[in-house]
Amino acid sequence: MEKAEGRNQTPIMEFILLGFGNVPELQPLLFLVFLVIYIVTVAGNILIVALVVNDHHLHTPMYFFLGNFSCLEICYTSTLLPRLLASLLTGDRTISVKGCIMQTYFFGVLTATESLLLAAMSYDRYLAICNPLRYVALMNGRICCQLVAGSWISSFLGCTTINIFLFKSKFCDSKEIDHFFCDFSPVVKLSCDDTQTVQLLTFIVSAIGTLVPCLLVLTSYIHIIATILRIPSSTGRQKAFSTCSSHLIVVIVYYGTLITVYVVPTANSHKVLHKLFSVFYTVLTPMINPVIYSLRNKEVNESLRKAIGKLVAFRNRHKSLKDKF
Repeated sequence: MEKAEGRNQTPIMEFILLGFGNVPELQPLLFLVFLVIYIVTVAGNILIVALVVNDHHLHTPMYFFLGNFSCLEICYTSTLLPRLLASLLTGDRTISVKGCIMQTYFFGVLTATESLLLAAMSYDRYLAICNPLRYVALMNGRICCQLVAGSWISSFLGCTTINIFLFKSKFCDSKEIDHFFCDFSPVVKLSCDDTQTVQLLTFIVSAIGTLVPCLLVLTSYIHIIATILRIPSSTGRQKAFSTCSSHLIVVIVYYGTLITVYVVPTANSHKVLHKLFSVFYTVLTPMINPVIYSLRNKEVNESLRKAIGKLVAFRNRHKSLKDKF
């Protein structure tokens, strides 16, 4: 209990998220920027899900994972941005302790699930490129559902174990969190209790939920690249690489920003940079993922063109019927 020495023991019932500073002139601009990002993110990921569900040509393991990944991105951004938008609109930056812990919980669940889904997607690409003859047998519908369900269930179990300890914690002294959402590290720092147990548990769960999937992704792509390089024709190499290039870009962006935020030292001089990188991987990455998958994927582009063609044809038919009567 050494941590509690010399600290105000009055229990805190709410926190203040400092966000991006107290500059009233910037609040309307920031609100508009984040509102546009939120709308584009949700619309883009809903579009991906709709294409995967409605186009039978996309009913394959790769697009099954992509559809689930887009659903996760919608949940991910909806955990953070609505609260931030409300704060920027009203100027009220307070959040209850329970509300803050719940945001930390869902953020942790979704982050861990995203890491596991990326690993499942890399395993799918590994089988498709390195074991094409056994791909259909090894990556069937049952296996796909098990991988997705396993990602969600294991993330919920791991984060629930951590948050049982966090919910029992008492908070005192300072109520200010120098962040735009309730991340685990700044919340734990405000606890009056001895947090060694919960920090050790968080390290173990994070290592299993993030580091292990990262190593699996790295191993998969080492084998994938080695297999692609052994393909004799340049056309064959290009075709093989195109099937996994979008996922590889998403993996690099995701883990690159995640490592920058949580591994790079976070001294006071780096706080602004730390916050900017947090914005990138929590807000911007879910927005650009649909763009990456649609621009670099011929099948998604073709499905989108067909969907737009059907929509235009439906509108023209409806207009002609309306004019007729």
